[in-house]
Amino acid sequence: MGFYDGGDRVLHNVLLALLLVSSVGLVAVVLLQSGRSAGLSGAIAGGAESLFGKKKGLDAFLSKLTTGFAIGFMLFALLLTIFRT
Repeated sequence: MGFYDGGDRVLHNVLLALLLVSSVGLVAVVLLQSGRSAGLSGAIAGGAESLFGKKKGLDAFLSKLTTGFAIGFMLFALLLTIFRT
Protein backbone atom coordinates (compact mmCIF):
# COMPACT_ATOMS: atom_id res chain seq x y z
CA MET A 1 0.00 0.00 0.00
CA GLY A 2 1.12 3.61 0.21
CA PHE A 3 1.33 6.36 -2.34
CA TYR A 4 2.89 4.30 -5.12
CA ASP A 5 0.94 1.22 -6.14
CA GLY A 6 2.80 0.61 -9.39
CA GLY A 7 3.21 2.37 -12.70
CA ASP A 8 -0.03 1.08 -14.17
CA ARG A 9 -2.11 2.51 -11.34
CA VAL A 10 -0.39 5.89 -11.56
CA LEU A 11 -0.91 5.99 -15.34
CA HIS A 12 -4.57 5.08 -14.86
CA ASN A 13 -5.06 7.86 -12.30
CA VAL A 14 -3.30 10.46 -14.47
CA LEU A 15 -5.39 9.52 -17.51
CA LEU A 16 -8.55 9.59 -15.41
CA ALA A 17 -7.70 13.07 -14.09
CA LEU A 18 -6.98 14.33 -17.62
CA LEU A 19 -10.26 12.83 -18.84
CA LEU A 20 -12.12 14.60 -16.04
CA VAL A 21 -10.49 17.96 -16.80
CA SER A 22 -11.15 17.63 -20.53
CA SER A 23 -14.80 16.65 -20.01
CA VAL A 24 -15.51 19.54 -17.62
CA GLY A 25 -13.66 21.92 -19.94
CA LEU A 26 -15.62 20.67 -22.95
CA VAL A 27 -18.95 21.20 -21.21
CA ALA A 28 -17.94 24.68 -20.02
CA VAL A 29 -16.70 25.82 -23.42
CA VAL A 30 -19.79 24.52 -25.22
CA LEU A 31 -22.03 26.36 -22.77
CA LEU A 32 -20.06 29.59 -23.29
CA GLN A 33 -20.56 29.55 -27.06
CA SER A 34 -23.29 31.61 -28.64
CA GLY A 35 -26.04 29.69 -30.37
CA ARG A 36 -26.10 29.45 -34.16
CA SER A 37 -29.83 30.10 -34.44
CA ALA A 38 -31.29 32.03 -31.57
CA GLY A 39 -34.85 32.10 -32.92
CA LEU A 40 -36.75 35.39 -32.87
CA SER A 41 -34.23 37.06 -30.60
CA GLY A 42 -31.53 36.11 -33.09
CA ALA A 43 -33.52 37.72 -35.90
CA ILE A 44 -33.87 40.94 -33.91
CA ALA A 45 -30.24 40.92 -32.78
CA GLY A 46 -29.09 39.99 -36.29
CA GLY A 47 -29.73 43.52 -37.48
CA ALA A 48 -27.69 44.94 -34.63
CA GLU A 49 -24.85 42.51 -35.32
CA SER A 50 -24.69 43.55 -38.97
CA LEU A 51 -24.73 47.20 -37.93
CA PHE A 52 -22.21 47.03 -35.08
CA GLY A 53 -20.26 43.92 -36.06
CA LYS A 54 -20.17 40.53 -34.38
CA LYS A 55 -17.61 39.28 -31.85
CA LYS A 56 -15.99 36.84 -34.25
CA GLY A 57 -12.73 36.67 -32.37
CA LEU A 58 -14.28 35.19 -29.24
CA ASP A 59 -16.46 32.76 -31.20
CA ALA A 60 -13.50 31.58 -33.25
CA PHE A 61 -11.40 31.12 -30.11
CA LEU A 62 -14.15 29.17 -28.34
CA SER A 63 -14.62 27.01 -31.43
CA LYS A 64 -10.92 26.11 -31.49
CA LEU A 65 -10.95 25.50 -27.75
CA THR A 66 -13.96 23.19 -28.15
CA THR A 67 -12.13 21.23 -30.84
CA GLY A 68 -9.08 20.89 -28.59
CA PHE A 69 -11.10 19.71 -25.59
CA ALA A 70 -13.06 17.25 -27.77
CA ILE A 71 -9.88 15.75 -29.24
CA GLY A 72 -8.36 15.52 -25.75
CA PHE A 73 -11.49 13.87 -24.38
CA MET A 74 -11.55 11.25 -27.13
CA LEU A 75 -7.81 10.62 -26.85
CA PHE A 76 -7.85 10.23 -23.06
CA ALA A 77 -10.94 8.00 -23.18
CA LEU A 78 -9.27 5.79 -25.79
CA LEU A 79 -6.00 5.61 -23.85
CA LEU A 80 -7.86 4.87 -20.64
CA THR A 81 -9.64 2.00 -22.37
CA ILE A 82 -6.39 0.63 -23.81
CA PHE A 83 -4.39 0.88 -20.56
CA ARG A 84 -7.07 -0.23 -18.10
CA THR A 85 -5.90 -2.82 -15.63
